Amino acid sequence: MEEHHSTIQNHLNAIRNKVSDLTKQCIIKGIIVVQQSRGESGPGSEASVQLYSCSHIDPNTRKGKTSGKAKLKDGKTEKYSGIKITTYEIKFHVAEDFGIPGAFVIKNRHKHKFFLQSATLGVSGYKIVHFDCNSWIYPIRNTKTHRLFFSNTSYLPKETPKALVELRKEELTSLRGDGTGERKEWERIYDYDYYNDLGNPEKGPQHMRPVLGGSATYPYPRRGRTGRPRSNQDPLIESQTEGIKLDVYVPPDERLSPKKLSEIISNSIQATLHFLIPEAKSLFENDARSFESFDEIRDLFSSSRNQVLEGWVAEKVKSMVPPELYKKITHASKQNPMEFQLPQIIAENEFAWKDDVEFGRQMLAGTNPAVIQILEIFPPMSRSGVRSSIKRSHIEYNLDGLTLQKAMDQWRIFILDHHDYLMPFLNRICTKGVCAYASRTLLFLRDDDTLKPLAIELSWPGPSSGVEGHRVFLPSTQGTKAALWQLAKAHVAVNDSCHHQLISHWLKTHAVVEPFIIATRRQLSAMHPIHRLLDPHFKDTMHINALSRSVLIKSGGILEKILSTGEISMELSSALYKDWRFDEQGLPADLLKRRMALPNPDKPSGVQLLFEDYPYGADGLEIWVAIKTWVTNFCSVFYADDNSVRSDNEIQAWWSEIRNVGHGDKCAETWWYPMTTLTELIEALTTLIWTASALHAAVNFGQYGYAGYPPNRPTVCRKFIPNEGTLGFVEFLRDPDKYYLSMLPERFEMTLSVALVEVLSRHTLDEVYLGQRSSVEWTDSEQIHKVFKQFHENLQQVEKKISKRNINPNLKNRWGPAKIQYKLLNPDTSYVGVKEGITGKGIPNSISM
Repeated sequence: MEEHHSTIQNHLNAIRNKVSDLTKQCIIKGIIVVQQSRGESGPGSEASVQLYSCSHIDPNTRKGKTSGKAKLKDGKTEKYSGIKITTYEIKFHVAEDFGIPGAFVIKNRHKHKFFLQSATLGVSGYKIVHFDCNSWIYPIRNTKTHRLFFSNTSYLPKETPKALVELRKEELTSLRGDGTGERKEWERIYDYDYYNDLGNPEKGPQHMRPVLGGSATYPYPRRGRTGRPRSNQDPLIESQTEGIKLDVYVPPDERLSPKKLSEIISNSIQATLHFLIPEAKSLFENDARSFESFDEIRDLFSSSRNQVLEGWVAEKVKSMVPPELYKKITHASKQNPMEFQLPQIIAENEFAWKDDVEFGRQMLAGTNPAVIQILEIFPPMSRSGVRSSIKRSHIEYNLDGLTLQKAMDQWRIFILDHHDYLMPFLNRICTKGVCAYASRTLLFLRDDDTLKPLAIELSWPGPSSGVEGHRVFLPSTQGTKAALWQLAKAHVAVNDSCHHQLISHWLKTHAVVEPFIIATRRQLSAMHPIHRLLDPHFKDTMHINALSRSVLIKSGGILEKILSTGEISMELSSALYKDWRFDEQGLPADLLKRRMALPNPDKPSGVQLLFEDYPYGADGLEIWVAIKTWVTNFCSVFYADDNSVRSDNEIQAWWSEIRNVGHGDKCAETWWYPMTTLTELIEALTTLIWTASALHAAVNFGQYGYAGYPPNRPTVCRKFIPNEGTLGFVEFLRDPDKYYLSMLPERFEMTLSVALVEVLSRHTLDEVYLGQRSSVEWTDSEQIHKVFKQFHENLQQVEKKISKRNINPNLKNRWGPAKIQYKLLNPDTSYVGVKEGITGKGIPNSISM
């Protein structure tokens, strides 16, 4: 898109050259940039624009004076990366006392929608006025109204030019709607709803799912309201359509670009054809439900797999997807197969995933690195008071000469705890061939900062409340005990995989951020500086979440198919939302809660890691400090003191709505910031940006590298660990590796999980990364440009620090036995939206995948 920016710059220079003559002519000139939808014509003269002054009021309307209307005509169209972009030179006749334009309205009388990218105006004696629009303009026959845009100058509510006050109020009111009716594609309405669209009672009782949100039993963050009709079977549930639904309503400005949606669909098709179609055929032909060897799993990534879509598989796919999508799939199946890279976990050392050091390292640098915590009480005890069966004698011999008490005094005993939250659900999980335990894993921090596993306890509910069964497994490198230890690690990995996908990834990034987006659109004007600060961190999230509800998390969706938690997956995430606190989501607060760091006011982050070689913690704190410095500098431009925060009625309404509506099931909690000080605002904004950018990157983009090889991160076990004296134990002794493979998911579900993480781990071409903006002129404030440049430079320094850490031989957790560098929190500021694929690095601004 660099050529496109150059073209716009030439137009701007022409405007600047002519600006001195504009006053005499009472004319304002400018350019408007439009993207055409694929297969649709541009608006041309059927679209008209009218300016509002921000400096002079029309006494009759109490709004800014208006210009004459100007039509879009004689545009120059060029193609950039396959997208048609038309640049219109436009001229407005204005009164002599019109002043400076601060807003404009555009009416589209054309039959097609178009994407308005930007507008730039030249005003004599004043700087160029920029409008970053980035919005769909639908035909007025649909919308019944014009579309309003404000310039890139930000104002707190009290500082709004009088000429724009009414426009500011009207625009916010229009975005809120009245909470009724089914939303139409062209409506820009932001409202809240419960997760009442996950079940499908029309398909039978097996597809019933509870409504999440609005009750003490099933609390949940709110989602964007669609207003779809209710099910005939259950008036609390929104009706569903069969198959994959890609057109779930989200407000137009939250929608994925056609190019990005096409790219995601293309990636999904290729992954499906490569991984799933051959397995579907194999399953039909020979009923081979398990992989017979690890080599057979490795062959999943071979480019020789047959991906032609035919026969009953083709008919099944045809019944599940829209006709247009089916055409794309059949076309892609006839192309040359894509080459899929080996997941990093087996690329350098195909057996490293079995190593105990790698097992521990992934708790610090893998896809779920924010769960491990210090063990404070031995033996561990459940909330219900049931003690763990791990004994001192089980582990004390393995503490490198320390006593257990000494190791705990030195904060060197850690726990990966998947016990308490799973135990109440286990009886419901262990159905339909699923075999699951609750688990506790104890680890010891060695002198070289690597983690040595000490013991795994697997537990299950006993015959009565408060009674549990337990088995303890100890690390071993020889014979039967070593093989049993591998089985125990697999069960731990299943629990961690489910927690990662449902809690760390979906709940704590995707789901909890959506209410913030809705509240921002409803309560913060587009000209509010905090709206401008947050806007890039919300890109595509609502649409990705809507697609997730349609494909991944609904009844019968992909996650129910591949996770051991199956049909109760979302119910489980609701149970863990009960423990969610916004004030603990910032990285320093999270580290302190898990005792992975200690308070240290002398550190920029305010905390000191317990040990240096915690890749997620070390790199994350660098990113956290960079974000917080940027947010602090940004806010200081607009807020002079605490009183300016308290008196900002839009910020106060925003925060109140987040607490009382968006996260309404948590409204009574006392931990919410009062939002009465600048410090509280900065902390809240830093936490939100961290969650949407760095935290999501850390838990999302490494998925293929680790979980792309299912033996390393299985998502379900189909067998319990056999007891001595049983037929299962005989089967296990006969061939431990074969038993391990037969315990893993069936081959079709396994390949489905590989296809999913391959798609989720990809960066798309139009991604905008932390420290970047999609437009050079995103703000008219030179001061903000200056501090944003400093933010970018700070991130470049973080990159250099990460690179140095990754070549430091003393930091063993940065590579591990699998030889995977930790780059998930590498900002990679070289990205300019032109790279794609599975890179294992780069922090997108938003949860856009």
